[in-house]
Amino acid sequence: MLSIKRAAGDDFNYPCSRELTVMAKRLLEYYPMLRDRSQTSRAEWETVKKQLLKRVQNVTTPKKKQGSTPSRKRPRSLSFQSSHETYTDETDESTASTLILERSPPSRCSTPEAEQLCASETESPQTQARHYKTLQAMYKTKARPNKMDVAQLLDLEIQARRAFIDSDVTKEQDRPSKILKAYPCFGELDHLMDELRRVLNQGNSHFLTELKTRWGTFCERAQFYGVFKKLMRPPQLDKVKHSIAMMKALPEMFPSPMAPPKKLRHASEALLHVLESAEDPNTFLQTRPLSSPVVIICETNCILAIGTMPVLIFPKEDIHESVMYLMACYYTFHLTYPKCIATLLSVVQTEVLLDAIHDRDMTTSYKKAMADWKKFISD
Repeated sequence: MLSIKRAAGDDFNYPCSRELTVMAKRLLEYYPMLRDRSQTSRAEWETVKKQLLKRVQNVTTPKKKQGSTPSRKRPRSLSFQSSHETYTDETDESTASTLILERSPPSRCSTPEAEQLCASETESPQTQARHYKTLQAMYKTKARPNKMDVAQLLDLEIQARRAFIDSDVTKEQDRPSKILKAYPCFGELDHLMDELRRVLNQGNSHFLTELKTRWGTFCERAQFYGVFKKLMRPPQLDKVKHSIAMMKALPEMFPSPMAPPKKLRHASEALLHVLESAEDPNTFLQTRPLSSPVVIICETNCILAIGTMPVLIFPKEDIHESVMYLMACYYTFHLTYPKCIATLLSVVQTEVLLDAIHDRDMTTSYKKAMADWKKFISD
């Protein structure tokens, strides 16, 4: 409602409490997953209403357009903020986020239904809700929906989806399971990585290819950095063993001041865990003290899990790219970095993902690690 009035450039009054209640109830009709069923809440829509009220209180009256000056957007930057802050895409005309989507990029679709969606020029909240229902229906009726059709729906519904994921309606430890229930497509590696592209650089179709190239360059430099700091041995012929050794050494190359939880022997176990011969992955997940993403290395394959929940399986030969899979989980599910590896993940965020960190989030350990790293690669 606010977005429509602001797009028209008209003056408007702030909505009253009764209007906010109506807006909250209407949102729950389109997005049932936002319902608050906790015992402390008096009504299912109460939490959504509070978020709307908070958003309205932060709205400033926009300036009217002058002539045909095009809107300018600041570069995207995702930092993992506290739970009471949400990320917004700002323009020079407004400091509040809207629910109006830009025209979707053209893409090929394999079904008439998807072709009809491709023809849509603007996506209203009601249309986004229909896209979500279509996506849900595809996974209920088909074991493996067409990936291109799913990707197209995810492109069209991105604003509503990210608003749901980035909100603080649900606790962080419960967020991955609820998101996977609403979007089972993120249990597939292709869609998980594609969501990372949407969050960081949606318009760049070559983003993932460029990302893999940057990660390869980073690993080559980190390999010599680890040998220089006496944390690694020279490269091994076995690529899987070498990748595991690299992941174990990375937290020591970029150390965090916080020690890992008592049940973890080393900070690297916040990234990966190599199963012993008689060890069961489910038993390990149930006793793991962290709820963050982790890669479990089995005898023949690898499991990507979040908390106690296995998400997907990928070949053991792809272990060298597993850090990128972990970063995709942090971004897709909007999770906070564990303190024991926060410095490492922050370095990967800025050096590989090229996603800037806000000045207030630059810790002393991050600044020191980056200074040592820059000095090494420049010498």
